[in-house]
Amino acid sequence: MSNLDDSIGKILLDLQKDDPETFKKLMKKAQDENPELFEDSIDQENSEIDEYNRKIDDYNNDIDKN
Repeated sequence: MSNLDDSIGKILLDLQKDDPETFKKLMKKAQDENPELFEDSIDQENSEIDEYNRKIDDYNNDIDKN
């Protein structure tokens, strides 16, 4: 990947972590405008990733409290 691709990827990952609702809206718009770039399984994969990220955030918050 190019540096631009890496930068965009990092921005999207940060957005997903910091503002998951906006990330979902952005990805939905991208999917609507470019359906050929997305497979049917992407929504399932994203929800699995979201769930995993929530578990990690909960774990990190528990550690920070102690």
